[in-house]
Amino acid sequence: MSDMSVITQALDASVLKEEERTRCEVWTRVMGYHRPVASFNKGKKSEHRERQFFEERACRLG
Repeated sequence: MSDMSVITQALDASVLKEEERTRCEVWTRVMGYHRPVASFNKGKKSEHRERQFFEERACRLG
């Protein structure tokens, strides 16, 4: 058995059927507290989709 067939079998075993899946709930921090995105109004959901995420990188000095 090759390494590739082992990987393929592992991937096939990890795939869930649609009825076995659970919908996850996404929360975000808004105005100092956490709320589920599903409870947002239409405008706030639109704003949430347009957000850009900040990545802090090491700063080079000098």
